[in-house]
Amino acid sequence: MDHFKLIKPEMDFAMEVKIEEHPLEHEPRSDHNNEVSNSCKYQRIKDDEKPFQCAQCNKSFKHKGHLKRHHIIHTGVKPYQCSQCSNSFIDNYGLKMHQRIHSGEKPFQCSQCSKTFKQKCELTMHHRIHAGEKSFQCVQCSKSFTSKGSLTMHHRIHAGEKPFQCAQCSKSFTQKGDLTVHKRIHTGEKPFQCSQCSKTFTTKSNLTMHHRIHAGEKPFQCAQCSKTFKQKCELTMHHRIHAGEKPFQCAQCS
Repeated sequence: MDHFKLIKPEMDFAMEVKIEEHPLEHEPRSDHNNEVSNSCKYQRIKDDEKPFQCAQCNKSFKHKGHLKRHHIIHTGVKPYQCSQCSNSFIDNYGLKMHQRIHSGEKPFQCSQCSKTFKQKCELTMHHRIHAGEKSFQCVQCSKSFTSKGSLTMHHRIHAGEKPFQCAQCSKSFTQKGDLTVHKRIHTGEKPFQCSQCSKTFTTKSNLTMHHRIHAGEKPFQCAQCSKTFKQKCELTMHHRIHAGEKPFQCAQCS
């Protein structure tokens, strides 16, 4: 027997959500106490049915709200703008998630290591680290990943694909996040601020490295001489001393 889901056709969904169960009182029924007319606002739609189609690219959707959200890809309209920076978003949810960058809010905490996250999906993926779960494997090199998104990004390395292009300088990137960070070069935006000296940074990782200056922390240690460094790249360069490696050659005197 087919499984059905009940939806209201005119209902907008800002995010792609599944309606697993809908109140039974919405289901059309007819008995001697309650006659439901043909004008009932609720319809029954099969699980695999996608009745709402985009007129521009023919992509189909189960809900009208999902189609409206998809239309924004073609129009480029992002009506929800951040009051603290120039970033704008296609829906209120995206704006709220972005605002947590400015506020530092991370309401989702790992019960095993106390690490916190802005979104529940980030916490879910993080849990896989503790579980050792890497269920998404690359068919070309057998490398495995904790999420499908990470595997998709990895595939772009093999394909040489860089689908995210900067509109100002045409530089392209394999990940949307890399493009977002790159755009800050053009806008001058530095949303990550040090709480001790008020210095600002374009990325969270740069802020984390800066914090080590205040803390005196040097977590990267050379295995040969025990010298420590604040950044992994500093340790990598230091390793060249022991290896006698000099990879950069002068074009004039060799």
